[in-house]
Amino acid sequence: MVDPFLGAGLALVAALAWAAQYVFIRLATTDGSTLDAVAVALVCNVVIVVPLALVLSSPPDVTSLEAVGAFVGAGLAGSLFGRLCQFRAVETIGASRSAPVIASTALFSTVLAVLFLGETLTLAHALGIVLIVAGVAYISWETANEEAEVPLREVGISLLIPLGAAVFFAIEPVFISWGLADGTPVIAGFGIKVVAASIGFLVALSLTGSLPEPGDLVGPSLTWYVAAGVASTLALGAYFLALEIAPVVVVVPIIQVSPLAVLVLSYLFLPRGLERVTWDLAVAASVVVAGAVVVSVSG
Repeated sequence: MVDPFLGAGLALVAALAWAAQYVFIRLATTDGSTLDAVAVALVCNVVIVVPLALVLSSPPDVTSLEAVGAFVGAGLAGSLFGRLCQFRAVETIGASRSAPVIASTALFSTVLAVLFLGETLTLAHALGIVLIVAGVAYISWETANEEAEVPLREVGISLLIPLGAAVFFAIEPVFISWGLADGTPVIAGFGIKVVAASIGFLVALSLTGSLPEPGDLVGPSLTWYVAAGVASTLALGAYFLALEIAPVVVVVPIIQVSPLAVLVLSYLFLPRGLERVTWDLAVAASVVVAGAVVVSVSG
């Protein structure tokens, strides 16, 4: 079934859900921690996605060990390392500055697609990349001015965190493409993906002695942790449903407005002392979004 209008509606739901996730994490990490936020988000993903995967697919639907390995790689790259960097970036430099920088995922995914998926770099890709780089560079400059009392080196290091998230989120679809190439259903693949990320997270925390006790998660931030986890799951589900019933050129531009939605939600719902949204930041975010749209739909 092809339904561009329903697809556009689902894409809008996904964009708003991703934007809401940023706001929820910003509220959660004022009193909580990045690790706790990731832990709860992964639990929400598993609780929601795995039962659906078991109902809608079966183990034979995963056609090869290579597919399993690909989805495990996607889970570790995006759901674990990408999310760790994303949540840490929101905690460090704020939601309104993290979201546009992380939108540079489109730039890194283009480079990876050329290197590993045999795609070609077009003039439109190049134009989009220039817009992304210009927008991110301005956000970096604006952030440095905003943090005038903080050494420039520290500002630069803090901006590497959302760029790290962008890189990990760009790696994720490469693994997903490999995993889906032999016919594995999307829902089965994402069930593997979230379970792999959760196991990887638990193993890493166990090895470092950082595993939180359940009681440590109970507090004012728990509501925001859960809200962020549900929002991220809703966003992914709506996004992939949208891609199944509508063309990429309809879905992707709507998805890419998420950073602008973050700015609006931050301005409306976050305390001014916690998040400062400026017109300069809005313009720079718009440039990044424009570049991301051009890159995403010109393949």
